[in-house]
Amino acid sequence: MIQETSNSNTKASKILDQNISFLDGPNSRGREISMIFDTGRQLLRGFRKLHFVGPCISVFGSARFTEEHPYYTLARNCGKGIADLGFTTMTGGGPGIMEAANRGAFEAGGRSVGCTIKLPKEQYTNPYMHDYVRVEYFFVRKVLLVKYSYAFIVCPGGFGTLDELFETLTLIQTGVLNNFPIVILGRHYFEDIQEFFAKMIREKTISTNDQQLILFTDDVDEAMNHISKYISNNYKIKNKPKRWWLLGE
Repeated sequence: MIQETSNSNTKASKILDQNISFLDGPNSRGREISMIFDTGRQLLRGFRKLHFVGPCISVFGSARFTEEHPYYTLARNCGKGIADLGFTTMTGGGPGIMEAANRGAFEAGGRSVGCTIKLPKEQYTNPYMHDYVRVEYFFVRKVLLVKYSYAFIVCPGGFGTLDELFETLTLIQTGVLNNFPIVILGRHYFEDIQEFFAKMIREKTISTNDQQLILFTDDVDEAMNHISKYISNNYKIKNKPKRWWLLGE
């Protein structure tokens, strides 16, 4: 067990070093070309793995909340709500909020998947997923988590959660994503963010339209109704044919 943990930590440190090297200015031409192929390989693996998981709703939040925390319970109920809507719950596949959402869907008989990345601290793969893909670069992970989703649910979290929230908001604002509903669960936790949105509207750095698709709530049923309304009004969900040109799973 000690040897297994040591090997896991060594691999995680190597992956972190790859991320650092990728962003650490110019590398040799051979190294840059290698990174291009490495990125393509990870994307291709993700496309093959996730192509048939069905329409997803992505849930984001802190990896640090334990099973006893109220936010864990909130995310678990959220996963169940997604399953009741008939959607697949997708998360980053780790502990905390991610585990809770996957668990809620899994235990409710819904589909539960993830896109994981190995880190020296915090990250492990939770056991409540029917399938998952493991990647090595953070930006590849974020692409996959957005690509297959029709809605985005944000639970309390830290820097990573806020990064995912604001990147998705930017994609909506710039028209890359259209009518993509966002639910922010945890009104008290995110009250400063809500006030900051209001300030940006007053300062005209965003428009009132940019906030229309966002719902701040503590009520999972209200969250599911918000998502269901926008999806039914704006999207026609199509089942994928059970074949693919790259023989996906």
